[in-house]
Amino acid sequence: MARPGKKDISLEVDCPALPSCDSRELKAVQKAFQSARPIPFRQAWRPRKERAFMPGFVRVGWNEGALLAFAELSDVEISTRADGPNQRLWALGDVLELFLQPAGQSAYAEFQVAPNNCQLQLVFPDAKAVIKARAANDFKPFMIWSKSFQSRTWVRPAEQRWYVFVKVPQNLVCERHKPLQGQRWRFSFSRFDYTGGKRVASSTSPHQGTEFHSQEEWGALRFV
Repeated sequence: MARPGKKDISLEVDCPALPSCDSRELKAVQKAFQSARPIPFRQAWRPRKERAFMPGFVRVGWNEGALLAFAELSDVEISTRADGPNQRLWALGDVLELFLQPAGQSAYAEFQVAPNNCQLQLVFPDAKAVIKARAANDFKPFMIWSKSFQSRTWVRPAEQRWYVFVKVPQNLVCERHKPLQGQRWRFSFSRFDYTGGKRVASSTSPHQGTEFHSQEEWGALRFV
């Protein structure tokens, strides 16, 4: 596999304050995010994209003490076998993943959303915790079982596209509470797209492979 070149560096993205909107309505969400920069998914670890790669992007912002994200994902076969909370969504079908870590903090959060709006919520105390969880094949110690972050999905098979809106209160991610404006977070968004039994991975970060927990390549969000 090709590795990213020296110029393929992590992103730095302004996370702007956004107007409130009715998150139940797709058009209202699209309008609220229209001024936010689209962050595209890519396969930086490959010399060229897989033939089955489908494009997508995420826009970010903040409001009312929460990070807001809106993803638009092209997909010819939108599906998941998930049917409840905190299942291993990455192995059950299409999924959007969010990794968030305030600057200077060891702990980070991973949130996942499937097309049917099933959620997975994980908080790892440090980068070594996920290694231990994989070795033990047990992620339960790091799961949040209460309803914590908000999400909404819209599936449009005729358009070959699905959409995800996510609202993450900062107290789920930050160990110390302070105003969001002026904060910096590390972030990465990734995606698994299943088509015809084949899984295609992509990420907004310039990873050297599909180890999406590799924090060195995560981008930086500036809350402005």
